[in-house]
Amino acid sequence: MGLLVLHDRLFKDILTEEDGVYKFKTYAAGEWIEGKAFTEVKSPIDLSVIAKVPRLSWEEVDRILETVYKAGRWRIRDTPGYRRLEILERVADLMEEHKDALADSLVVNSGKTRGQALSEVSASIDRLRRADLDARKIFGEYTPGDWDPTTAETEAIVRREPYGLVLAIIPFNYPLFDTVSKFAYSVVPGNAVVVKPPSADPLPVLMFAKLVEEAGFPREAFAVLTVPGRESDRLVADERVSVISLTGSSSTGKKVLATAGIKQFVMELGGGDPALVLADSDLDFAAERVAAGIYSYAGQRCDAIKLVLVEGPIYEEFVRRLVDELSKVRVGDPRDPHTAMGPVIDPATVDEMLSAVEEAVKLGGKVLHGGKRLGATYVEPTLVEVLDKGVLKGLKLYREEIFAPVALVTAFENDDEAIELANGRRYGLDAAIFGRDVNRIRKFARFLEFGAIYVNDMPRHGVGYYPFGGRKESGVGREGIGYSIEHVTAYKTIVYNYRGVGIWKYL
Repeated sequence: MGLLVLHDRLFKDILTEEDGVYKFKTYAAGEWIEGKAFTEVKSPIDLSVIAKVPRLSWEEVDRILETVYKAGRWRIRDTPGYRRLEILERVADLMEEHKDALADSLVVNSGKTRGQALSEVSASIDRLRRADLDARKIFGEYTPGDWDPTTAETEAIVRREPYGLVLAIIPFNYPLFDTVSKFAYSVVPGNAVVVKPPSADPLPVLMFAKLVEEAGFPREAFAVLTVPGRESDRLVADERVSVISLTGSSSTGKKVLATAGIKQFVMELGGGDPALVLADSDLDFAAERVAAGIYSYAGQRCDAIKLVLVEGPIYEEFVRRLVDELSKVRVGDPRDPHTAMGPVIDPATVDEMLSAVEEAVKLGGKVLHGGKRLGATYVEPTLVEVLDKGVLKGLKLYREEIFAPVALVTAFENDDEAIELANGRRYGLDAAIFGRDVNRIRKFARFLEFGAIYVNDMPRHGVGYYPFGGRKESGVGREGIGYSIEHVTAYKTIVYNYRGVGIWKYL
């Protein structure tokens, strides 16, 4: 028997089993297809092959896009808004019914602990149920024309309408939630959606597609295109795609922007957040929250903490407590209920992390905790101290986003130095501030160049109730309930001319 075992009968329709390996179909705008070639899907738990998914050719992708573009984008637009919300509620109900199977796929395919997997499923359900809040942001204006002589006796309605076809590019770290979120805010105003799932863990996305079909969503208005990311240039450049919603690295975002042509974009890109710990902080609480920000889902979160800036007078004491928190983290098989941190997604990620740590140590840094490989995809949560600011700014751990459980820690002597160090990276997704002086915190919040500031907590985007997105190389636009609508809808101005018919009699 293979590592992934699906007892849920609903999903048996979209796969076959061969020697303990599931062979999945993909959803092609109304039909489930196998394609002509397959890609192996491995579990980060032990790198065993758990499934095969179709590797679609461009001919297959082109045919699917044509169906969505010609038929699907009108089918969903002609489905009334109340009905679209009812369908999303039905998808949420189905996710509740099949919660265990979805969680199992996240544990085995994404390497999440059971608790993390269940949290992602729950957040996905909540996001669907809050789609009614997205709908409230779809509004326009009435504009009278009598404020200028050239438009007298006219009036206009300014409305929002769907662009048509949204391409959702999904990251490996939250394959289910990010698919659900992008699907929800695209569908509410009436867009069709095609999803490019992550190659590393596409199984939760394919299972979600089955639930969408079961809920009665317009068949031609949704598809899952299982193509490798490195072969997606033709897809992102396709003129039938009006909007690209991408969550991924900054380098991927740049490539998409350079390739896609003139489209609408909403992108949450690289992060690796700083945490500022002020002298009046609750040190125990701050240490616990900062540690969680470093190791949660093995540091593979855009809002993970990668730089810890601690005010001089409390530096030694806080670092001691932070190391103590990290030392409590149990690393291992995510199926074990006692495991706090599971594997990273692939061995290359561990290689990159340890190489960056080695560079820091060679240049004078000191590993305060961790730094050891525990298996092909397992590594200790790691804290590296670098007190020389000149050295710090040149390190890969500072300049790049290392998508693994590692953070730099250093001391700062004044507010300006802390702000300079936090803003000095090319990312600007989130920042965290721990302290009690409200006036001082307000000053930091003003000068920190980030999309969101978390006061006395680790950064965490959650269900998206608060908008999130980055500045600098951390993104374009904002995601979040009610905030993404503006990126997937277009303004349309409709001007009515009533000149000479006597509706208005101006003095």
